[in-house]
Amino acid sequence: MNKVTISSDRCRGCGLCVDVCPKKILTLDGKTLNSQGYHPASVTDAEKCIACAMCALMCPHVVIRVERDV
Repeated sequence: MNKVTISSDRCRGCGLCVDVCPKKILTLDGKTLNSQGYHPASVTDAEKCIACAMCALMCPHVVIRVERDV
């Protein structure tokens, strides 16, 4: 299974990854605040991830890592 890892503590909740995900499996976690006071991005359905890495490429703070299943 492909894996998306988000460094939630460094995420600034800009939502660019959410907008660019073709499978719409990312969301801003409205219930959680990180140490910087932002709602971090989170994965809602990891099984639907196609490992396109658009989220990681779009992230201006480089907090997303995508690993492709081999």
